Amino acid sequence: MSEQQIEREAMDFDVVIVGAGPAGLSAAIHLKQLAAEAGRELSVVVLEKGSEVGAHILSGAVLDPCALNELLPDWKERGAPLNTPVTRDRFLVLGEAGALTLPGLVLPPMVHNKGNYIISLGNLCRWLAVQAEMLGVEIYPGMAASEVLYSEDGAVCGVVAGVFGIAADGSHKPDYQPGMDLRGKYVLFAEGARGSLSKQVIARFALGKDSDPQKFGLGIKELWQVTDERFQPGLVQHTFGWPLDNATGGGSFMYHFEDNYVALGMVVHLNYKNPYLSPYQEFQRLKTHPVIRKTLQGGKRIAYGARALTEGGYQSVPQLAFPGGALIGCAAGFMNVPRIKGNHNAMRTGMMAARAAFAAIADGRGGDVLEAYETAYRNSPVRRELKLVRNAKPLWSRFGTWFGGILLTGLDLWVNTLTGGFSLFGTLHHGKSDAASLEPASRHKPIDYPKPDGVLTFDRLTNVAFSFTNHEENQPVHLKLSDPEIPVKVNLPLYAGPSQRYCPAGVYEFVQDADGNTRFQINAQNCVHCKTCDIKDPEGNITWTCPEGGGGPNYPNM
Repeated sequence: MSEQQIEREAMDFDVVIVGAGPAGLSAAIHLKQLAAEAGRELSVVVLEKGSEVGAHILSGAVLDPCALNELLPDWKERGAPLNTPVTRDRFLVLGEAGALTLPGLVLPPMVHNKGNYIISLGNLCRWLAVQAEMLGVEIYPGMAASEVLYSEDGAVCGVVAGVFGIAADGSHKPDYQPGMDLRGKYVLFAEGARGSLSKQVIARFALGKDSDPQKFGLGIKELWQVTDERFQPGLVQHTFGWPLDNATGGGSFMYHFEDNYVALGMVVHLNYKNPYLSPYQEFQRLKTHPVIRKTLQGGKRIAYGARALTEGGYQSVPQLAFPGGALIGCAAGFMNVPRIKGNHNAMRTGMMAARAAFAAIADGRGGDVLEAYETAYRNSPVRRELKLVRNAKPLWSRFGTWFGGILLTGLDLWVNTLTGGFSLFGTLHHGKSDAASLEPASRHKPIDYPKPDGVLTFDRLTNVAFSFTNHEENQPVHLKLSDPEIPVKVNLPLYAGPSQRYCPAGVYEFVQDADGNTRFQINAQNCVHCKTCDIKDPEGNITWTCPEGGGGPNYPNM
């Protein structure tokens, strides 16, 4: 009997939410708030594929508390883990050995962080989950949503979650569980960037037909605990430039917060052209710069992780609502690239979708298109914010870091800010997908990356151990190849096998057997669920799907 033919138990809810990140939890909380205000009963369930809420959450993170103020105005009294207000901003352009400080006065007001907080987003989500459960939300961690359910008329009506015990060969192990059908009048997808089910509904309902291709970055992060003399609580530092060349977009962040923690990370825009580039190795090189090294000296690495970010912004936001459901948070892509912030927008879109879904259910509806959510977004501060920065990514991509990312973007942000949305450039558009941006290896030179020293810089597999990643080994590989022959026959000769470099967890290898034949090896156990392979593979040959629930990283304080 195939998985599709298996009969499962079903549970019915008013709203099913896939993903316990800031968007999903904000939606759940607000639904219950609205129900309480109206004196109605409303059943809400949140599914989380991580072993616990927060296990798969990775972000910088500097939080703009505007959305939290709206959702839970008494968050301070409730003990929300916002303990480190930003005290100082520092913006640097790095050269190989030195740095140029950008004066704060020349930078647009929106990129400053006064009034914001340095946080662990994972810990904030853990706290939000407690608030949600206190309101009666059912939260099921370790329950991967693996399939979208559709009604007879084609509307989304639920998801399959909690399938366990399938062996690598497809057979059923003794602990096999077929999962459950969790059905809802509306299903909200809050899976984050490049969500596996979100990707399916975007394609099924052609939600991106009127928008630009979505663009992505890869964020790689280490959490360090530094010595007292190196610790500067409340410092927010961002850098452009080295080790990335002018044609490769990206930059670094360093945030000092509680318990002598320093969140150090690098974002590499995934529209880079050189297949020899390794975002992970660029991040390791970053730490050898004198400006970065001096903070880390004498400290210790606590944790490691990586995650894709949505960077398309205003032009790439797809249609948000479809029959029976909606996209919220980074499943649709609301990150403000110049601010390197999207969590407040994720929370706001979750709340907007919650209001639309609650009103529809109160009217006795279900399974239709939540047009009120689309209308709310079009008139929201989220859309206005994204419109102001709409040209930052295209300018950076077209003209490089110095001229496009700093000079032209800075000018454009000032003009947009002063005029309330007017841009000298109109609205520039994104062209190719990030996968199509990769060029053949023949056009580029290999990059000689230094060997890790084991103190400041580390090899990937050592660092993956600090993501505390774990998967049940005897299960089907969750990284699916459309054509198993493409990696060796196409990607290796044409692009020098880029998957072995763009993956920040060492999942992909080209291995020679005893006969000298090359085979493509997938080490799925290493996967930190960043989704980069699903985004950057030049042939679009890799599809990321959910492994068994509870698998993947277990991020502490990230």
